[in-house]
Amino acid sequence: MITIVGGAGRVGVTTGAMVLLRDLDDVMLIDIKPNAPQGEALDLNHMAAVLGISRRAYGSNDYKDMSGSDIVIVTAGFPRKAGQTREDLLRINADVMKQIAEQIREYAPNSKVLVLTNPLDAMTYVMYKKLGFPRERVIGFSGLLDSPRLAYYASVKLNISPASIQPVVLGMHGEHMFPAPRLSSVGGAPLSSLLSQKDIDEIVKQTVEAGAEIIKLRGYSSNWAPAAGLALMAEAIKKDQRKVYIVSAYLNGEYGYKDVIAEVPAVLGRNGIEKIIELPLTDEERKGLDASVNAVRDLLNALPPEYR
Repeated sequence: MITIVGGAGRVGVTTGAMVLLRDLDDVMLIDIKPNAPQGEALDLNHMAAVLGISRRAYGSNDYKDMSGSDIVIVTAGFPRKAGQTREDLLRINADVMKQIAEQIREYAPNSKVLVLTNPLDAMTYVMYKKLGFPRERVIGFSGLLDSPRLAYYASVKLNISPASIQPVVLGMHGEHMFPAPRLSSVGGAPLSSLLSQKDIDEIVKQTVEAGAEIIKLRGYSSNWAPAAGLALMAEAIKKDQRKVYIVSAYLNGEYGYKDVIAEVPAVLGRNGIEKIIELPLTDEERKGLDASVNAVRDLLNALPPEYR
């Protein structure tokens, strides 16, 4: 079973739908709102019936109902509002992560945990520290949103399918992320060799500002794209696909960083993160990644001691 904590929220429900649509497993929606997860689960079951899907959705207000889950997806937390940065959410959502970690440790001690809550890197760090699980089993969702956004904006410029682009975004999930056009490729050619510097600068800016732009336009943050990415991560783990995705991982020496969370390419399989892939960086790219990772460290340093 795949449990989604915060399952009655926009991202939680959409993720539940994506998991069912990909026929991955039964879904347990857990949320503190009375009756809400039960109602969402019923609607999802009706959707499944319409489409002839045999998987089931369940809703609960009790964490004990996640028992036996091999994957727990955490979407709970306070959402980012218009004009609010991910950093503003730091202390509020750190407490939420601490409380959820206690429940996961008790009821799903063998699970792989995927974290979506913002600010993503800091919340994944808090979840990792509070769970006490091996680092490969606590994974931040990020790269499967940031990188496809880069692919989308580049595809518009090149007039090709986003599926033809292998995008790379490293470091922080947020305003200080590090899109890497030279490491991103189309048919083996670096993206930087196919577009002018002006176009490169434009798609990098669009990628970095994509989340804020969505909030500005519709008044709340993304749900469809994050849900799709979470479902792909869950699928890679459930089916032991050993696919390479960019995720937020706890680093212990990779890229020269220790005790920090950052977006990096990783192999996802049955055990969670099977391997972290280190990309060759130029001196300029190293500076860009350093700045991005340092922005994550600034967030972690702002955490109260009890969350570290």
